[in-house]
Amino acid sequence: MRTQESLRLRLKLVGTVQGVGFRPFAYRLATRLGLGGWVANTPQGVVVEVEGVWETVQNFVRRLTSDAPPSAVVEVASTQTVPAEGVTAFAIRNSGEEGPTRAVVPADWATCPDCLREMRDPEDRRFRYPFLTCTQCGPRFSIVTAMPYDRPATTMARFPLCAQCRMEYDAVADRRFRAETLACPNCGPQVSLWDVEGVTRAAGEAALEEACRILRGGGVVAVKGLGGFQLWCDALSETAVQRLRDRKQRPHKPFAVLFPSLEALRTLCTASEAEQALLTSPQAPIVLLRRLPGASLADAVAPGNPYVGAMLPSMPLHHLLMDTWQGPMVATSGNRSEEPIVIDEREALVRLGGIADCFLIHDRPIARPVDDSVLRVAGATAQMMRRARGYAPTPIRLTEALRRGRSLLPILAVGGHLKNTVALTLDDRVVLSQHLGDLSTLEAYDAFQQAVQDLQRLLDVRPQKIACDLHPDYRSTQFALELARERSVPLVPVQHHHAHVAACMAEHGLTGDVFGVAWDGAGYGPDGTIWGGEFLVGGYERVCRLGHWRSFRLPGGEQSLREPRRSAFAILWETLGEAVQEWDPPQWQDWQEGREAIAGLLRKGTASPWTTSLGRLFDATASLLGLCQVATFEGQAAMAVEFAAEQYLETHRIGEPYAVSLLRDDGVPRDVPGWVADWRPMVQGILHDRRNGESVERVAYKFHDALADVIVRMAALAGLPRVVLTGGCFQNDLLIRLTRSRLERAGHSVYTHRLVPPNDGGLSLGQAMVAAFTKI
Repeated sequence: MRTQESLRLRLKLVGTVQGVGFRPFAYRLATRLGLGGWVANTPQGVVVEVEGVWETVQNFVRRLTSDAPPSAVVEVASTQTVPAEGVTAFAIRNSGEEGPTRAVVPADWATCPDCLREMRDPEDRRFRYPFLTCTQCGPRFSIVTAMPYDRPATTMARFPLCAQCRMEYDAVADRRFRAETLACPNCGPQVSLWDVEGVTRAAGEAALEEACRILRGGGVVAVKGLGGFQLWCDALSETAVQRLRDRKQRPHKPFAVLFPSLEALRTLCTASEAEQALLTSPQAPIVLLRRLPGASLADAVAPGNPYVGAMLPSMPLHHLLMDTWQGPMVATSGNRSEEPIVIDEREALVRLGGIADCFLIHDRPIARPVDDSVLRVAGATAQMMRRARGYAPTPIRLTEALRRGRSLLPILAVGGHLKNTVALTLDDRVVLSQHLGDLSTLEAYDAFQQAVQDLQRLLDVRPQKIACDLHPDYRSTQFALELARERSVPLVPVQHHHAHVAACMAEHGLTGDVFGVAWDGAGYGPDGTIWGGEFLVGGYERVCRLGHWRSFRLPGGEQSLREPRRSAFAILWETLGEAVQEWDPPQWQDWQEGREAIAGLLRKGTASPWTTSLGRLFDATASLLGLCQVATFEGQAAMAVEFAAEQYLETHRIGEPYAVSLLRDDGVPRDVPGWVADWRPMVQGILHDRRNGESVERVAYKFHDALADVIVRMAALAGLPRVVLTGGCFQNDLLIRLTRSRLERAGHSVYTHRLVPPNDGGLSLGQAMVAAFTKI
């Protein structure tokens, strides 16, 4: 019978198969089944040769995927029968280095339960060691310097294994068998506390104790973590949190809060099962949670915000500190506003010297900055808001249908200007960098350039096509233009909102045409104006503009982004004309001279570009409702409107939405479908309600209601069953809920983001997909 015949197979495996304990798993499985052969890492993934009885070999192949380690994602790229060698032993071979890199670079993972038990066990030799890891947890992406993933290709190469660790590394039965980040107090990284001059004040346990003492005194401690520095202070102390705000020059933007445990978190926040699952996952992201009424967190943690960006410790060092602290801790990114996070302790002395009172550092180098990921659970779905630690650079897999229609050339996509990420296409996947932030400063632009080089080097890819945003003044666009010239490769400029729609489509493996609603703060339009309230029809190859929100001017240009009242004045100017001067709400009492200056700009049409931005319409509404006149961070005004609307919904039934007129767009030919969503009736309704004493919360809800209503009406005009909701405005959970329920009742399938953010952090994925379908 065939089942008893001898067989030797050569398997090429791809996916997340390095840095996840896959070789030890394959070794143990083969040994347990009595099979011979070997396993090795290669630049492409993992190669296995296995020999034995046919039936047993087939069982081995099945179990390679079905029983793989939890963090592994295994795909069999090829299976080949090779001549039997008569071997009965199985071995782990040294890594091969030939051929282009195709292996997936593993992400960083939070400390696993087994390592935590050892860290807290007084009898264990790694008791209270801040850097214990195993094959299932610890740093990966933040320390790897080349592929294949082996210790010499990580920043752990500088820490030779001691005799005891070497025994564990070589012992088949040990759970740290072939663990590349293996270390202990005798041979691994160490922690110390520096003062602001870089002088060591304490080391080891004493460093942890001194850091906690400074925190108890209301101080700010810069803590070097997995992917960079964080700034810590007591989240219960109004004085400490305000001190951090003043030093970091961050007046209102919410701070993340680190909790020692789920139990401690639940005393201050509500957390659903889905939210708890995210918090305790290997990715351990920041999750936006509702704070409980009367929660004792300092008001300065998240001023005027009912949500808390909560997280749990992600590395042993954090666990040790929080075990001692036993309370909530502000743990915000270690940077100055608009700059990348700091990864080097000497650099931290310079860039964080005026913020931190001391520096808790360690001597394990960080290869690249990897910030904390941020997610929000919307309904039952987790929505990515910042994709970094734990998720990057896990690839976005492309479905077979998508691969059939696209270019197979490697493509580099450089993203946008805000919340930048970059992406590389590689065979059947798109690999996105970690969140890089805004490219407003030279430091941020340097980090962006390093990330582009870093991703190409790690993946061993030289792009044959480069994609960028259509905006000619973006630093990322100018970089792409220069790189394309230098390498003599095609450049594909992609319209901002087309990229948003394409990104969401790619996440869901959609092909063909969709109705895409792309709403955000700003994106350069083909007509040279600022788009941001778009109704699009199409797919990867092209989109047409079915409609948009009525245009209005932004007096002062970018200054309007920082002053929502400017957008409010502009829409009132469009609605009331010169009569706007008669509208004198209390929130504008101290702004008389500013209003007169803006009226002058609008009369002349100078320094006041046109926009269709829904983000700016949110800003205007926030100003009219007295919620926000001057914003100190992006999205502040829109969040205030969302929170007010949610507050209304908690205690009231829904009512009628404000009216919005759908008008034919006079700017397009009659044979081209084109609609304008005219917000002027809605603005009239808002003014009427406010004059008649309607609550801010009810007006905010009716505003959201009107937006959802417009989408449903435009979807009917589009006549397509699939609707994509994308852009930064769809970080608004209430807007998504209202829109989704109505669209689904009308028979539409609704698609929102899960794997990449709806904001500009997902642009690089969309740019890559559009470029892949662009024939040059």
